[in-house]
Amino acid sequence: MTDINGERRSRAAGGVLVAATVAAGLMAGTFFVFACAVMPALARSDDRVYVDVMRDVNEVIQNPVFLLAFMGALALAGLAGRQSRRSPGRWWIWAGATAYALAFLVTVVGNIPLNDALARPGDPAALRERFEDPWVAWNVVRAALSTLATACLAAGLATRSRPTRPASPAPRPPMASHGAPHRASH
Repeated sequence: MTDINGERRSRAAGGVLVAATVAAGLMAGTFFVFACAVMPALARSDDRVYVDVMRDVNEVIQNPVFLLAFMGALALAGLAGRQSRRSPGRWWIWAGATAYALAFLVTVVGNIPLNDALARPGDPAALRERFEDPWVAWNVVRAALSTLATACLAAGLATRSRPTRPASPAPRPPMASHGAPHRASH
């Protein structure tokens, strides 16, 4: 019965690791799209449009789907790390969990306070001046960390999924063409 329970735990741990990898990948993609498309497109806008659109984005992104991936990646990566004790690839999994935790921290300490400051009333030009460059820089950092997390978790998954090889059997003597062992002549 222990083998069955151990196999179930192993499959469940594998499922958690897959979910963590997917969630971290979704977040890496989200931050990447902001870095490569959203923010460069907004940079072409005048101050009023820039501030209004970023306020709208910051409000709309706080939805259950985004929050599930954003917070789920953190929880799942941490759980995958905990479940990986004594497993092949555990260092990759822990590296991925750590990288995503740092991306999460960058968001909470860097990007969210900037979002909150942008939401306050004020002159659009002054608000943008204080917001744009630091927010873009922090976003690049969290995009890189989330991408690193995804790569590490995927490496942990690949290492964990690799079947372990049994010890090599002792070499057998060569077989003669009729099926009997070949004897060396002296």
